[in-house]
Amino acid sequence: MSTEPPPPPDDDPLRKRPYGNPPPSGGSPYDHPGGTPPPSGGSPYDHPGGSPYDAPGQGPPGHPGSPYGAYGGGPYGPAPDPLAGMPPLADSGRRVLARVIDLVLVGVVVWLLSYAFHTTEYDYDMGGGTVDYGRSVGQSVIAAVLYMAYDTVMISRTGQTLGKRWLHLRVADLGTGATPSVSANLVRAAVLWLPFAFCCACVWTAISGGYSFFDRPYKQGLHDKAAKTVVVSTR
Repeated sequence: MSTEPPPPPDDDPLRKRPYGNPPPSGGSPYDHPGGTPPPSGGSPYDHPGGSPYDAPGQGPPGHPGSPYGAYGGGPYGPAPDPLAGMPPLADSGRRVLARVIDLVLVGVVVWLLSYAFHTTEYDYDMGGGTVDYGRSVGQSVIAAVLYMAYDTVMISRTGQTLGKRWLHLRVADLGTGATPSVSANLVRAAVLWLPFAFCCACVWTAISGGYSFFDRPYKQGLHDKAAKTVVVSTR
């Protein structure tokens, strides 16, 4: 009676298997189709179907067939799409409408506080009539602080202001798709609201937010570019 152990079953998960296409019965896993051996000095993986990276889901990190994806690009494939796995980018028109809603909501609070602290617009008497001179520095400071705090706190918590929530939009980190960090949101809010509060309010809003209408491929406003964020749709 033979004392040799029985051969392992075909479904043994630890059994080595040749990469690529299975060889003909009785042949080497490195045989070329038809039984022709590889040329002298050639790699056993030179023939079609014989590369360990040809099969889907196999290959080194960075290869298009790798379970790790095309991370980092390089010789194995292009760099990954930052938007892969994220919801679709938000329509720029909906973004503008959400911003208008936020402007109105925070603007009401700014006006109430400005009135309470007597920093509302004041008039300058030119003798022949009253001329509206503009907002005081105090009102500008209140506006800047409130708008920046509103955006930073709300978006750091859920990725949404009230306007974005009602219109089913969300701010996401371009690299990870997650809710942006507090520091990123602070940069984003500062770029958007500081010029708005202290000078060219309507002009800056149109430039910074309107840039998303023309930006490709991520539809970013200038404040998004500064913070490396995008705005996506949640439905």
